[in-house]
Amino acid sequence: MGSAVERTDDMVREYLTFRGFTSTLKLLDAEIKADKEKGFRVDKIIDQLHQFIQAYDLSALKEYWGYLDRRLFCRLEDVYRPTVNKLRTSLFRYYLVHTVQSNRIEKTQEFFHKQGLELQGHAEWRDWFILPFIQSPEQNPVFSPYFTRQWADTFLVSLHNFLSVLFQCIFDAEVQRTISLQEENEQLRQMLFALQVEPRMKKDEEIVHHKLPPYVQNMDRLVVSCSGGASDQPPIHSRQRRYQDHEKERKELFSKPLTQVRAKCFIYSWDFNVGMLIQAVAEGAGLVEQPFIKLSQEEYGEHHSSIMHCRVDCSGRRVASLDVDGVIKVWSFNPMMQTKATIMSKSPLLSLEWATKPDRLLLLGSGVGTVRLYDTEAKKNLYELAVEEGYPRILSLACSPSGTSFVCSAAAHAARSGSLLEGANRPVAPVLGKLLLWDTKTVKQQLQFSLEPGPVAINCTAFNHNGNLLVTGAADGVIRLFDMQHYESAMSWKAHDGEVYSVEFSYDENTVFSIGEDGKFIQWNIHRSGVKQSEYSLPQDATGPFVLSGYSGYRQVQVPRGRLFAFDSEGQHVLTCSSTGGLIYRLNEGESGLESILSLGGHKAPVVTVDWCSAVDCGTCLTASMDGKIKLSTLLAQKS
Repeated sequence: MGSAVERTDDMVREYLTFRGFTSTLKLLDAEIKADKEKGFRVDKIIDQLHQFIQAYDLSALKEYWGYLDRRLFCRLEDVYRPTVNKLRTSLFRYYLVHTVQSNRIEKTQEFFHKQGLELQGHAEWRDWFILPFIQSPEQNPVFSPYFTRQWADTFLVSLHNFLSVLFQCIFDAEVQRTISLQEENEQLRQMLFALQVEPRMKKDEEIVHHKLPPYVQNMDRLVVSCSGGASDQPPIHSRQRRYQDHEKERKELFSKPLTQVRAKCFIYSWDFNVGMLIQAVAEGAGLVEQPFIKLSQEEYGEHHSSIMHCRVDCSGRRVASLDVDGVIKVWSFNPMMQTKATIMSKSPLLSLEWATKPDRLLLLGSGVGTVRLYDTEAKKNLYELAVEEGYPRILSLACSPSGTSFVCSAAAHAARSGSLLEGANRPVAPVLGKLLLWDTKTVKQQLQFSLEPGPVAINCTAFNHNGNLLVTGAADGVIRLFDMQHYESAMSWKAHDGEVYSVEFSYDENTVFSIGEDGKFIQWNIHRSGVKQSEYSLPQDATGPFVLSGYSGYRQVQVPRGRLFAFDSEGQHVLTCSSTGGLIYRLNEGESGLESILSLGGHKAPVVTVDWCSAVDCGTCLTASMDGKIKLSTLLAQKS
């Protein structure tokens, strides 16, 4: 509807310019600029609300919403009034959250001073009157959901969709009303025409018809035959013929449906008391619903070289990213992207992992045989431990969910795990390595795991939810499952032809998934050693090695180091790498394999590592690429 109004305005401008009505044109532009309905452009209406919020103009915000209520919302049926009230409540809460995040406590107090009498009788505002007196409301369980980016994005999408559907319904109603008026006018025109013709025909019947000679009677036939054949039909009045043709065209026109294909229309109403997004399908119920909606995508561009690792902490509040130059950035994305710490290392860094307890600590593995524990809030190293000199490359770190210990994979020097001979297609022999268990409190090595059939570099490690099981993927293509209660290997099997790049437990922890050098994505049953439950095919740009080409024959190749796949909160969908951004697949049982659901896009270089942090119905997907760019995509899960 907004585009139709804009086109109409342009036509009026052209007319005024053609007629030379410059003064009228200036008045029109001034009126359009001051138009509160913004030409029924939803994006401009939301931008206007944003401007009032950014300027802390509470009076203008209330007045503008009141205008929308009087002009638009009052046309709705009473059943939609609760939805309008909830959107208004959420708009004011959005304003309050902005004042708190901007440290404008005086504006927060001003809001309750002006709105207190109006809001004190509403149950949904009962707990909000203490907001100006809380030191850290974003950590309070009552207010914390409203300080998340997911809540803000979902509210704006809900408001946008509500206004879009409202304008479309108003437009459709006006169109139907116009069509009804046209049909009614046409019926009246037919009645008038019939009343005019009837007395004329009666008058014709009263006229005495004189008999003409035969050649005169056949003259009309001669004329018709000369123009293309004779006709036995009597002559028809030209006006009546034009009317019949017009009537025929009109019936054909109105016999066609207005729209051959109706799109699926969603009306979102956000119930902020329970924190659930209710999706009401207006039309097209037969269409297949997408499981996720991409609410927004933002870019973190503080790195200047290819990313190796990118991980979200346990709380979902901070991200740690490591590039090939050894630069680590610790940054937050809620409510806005902000770099919290930058770690520069003289020695190369190869791995990182967030500690579980406390979650502000970060484990960093280097290429010179050291592991550091870094405090991201204090911005300092708590301690640094040294591993054996013969195994200086710390390839993988994994912290136990209990927080009492972590495992460390140390490997010998090599260009890469399982280095290739020049011209050969297969590695000569896997690189040697050790798998060690360290106590985080005493900062001492507890034990060294036995790696059968011999010492080998472990590329990837992952704990299950309670830390009782540890799964590892090695350079010899073997997956090993360790019992962490007895610190011994429970089972192992040959999983891939070549190295294992990435391994993770499934949602129910009855299986593990792995990606290897052979490009295969396989699901393994951990109750039956070496038994494949499923094998999925992925494109080469999802499994590596990753290649970035440039000008003058420039070519950069990167072997996978970080996570190559990540699951959603229910384990039904998996996020993988690709050459242009993350790809989300649905995991299907049997032969149906992977079903592509959503392409996140946004990248100009190959994505080399991913992570997926899920919170309630919203999730945050991280995709990091070889040009140093990290895309943060906020998704909304649609519940069936």
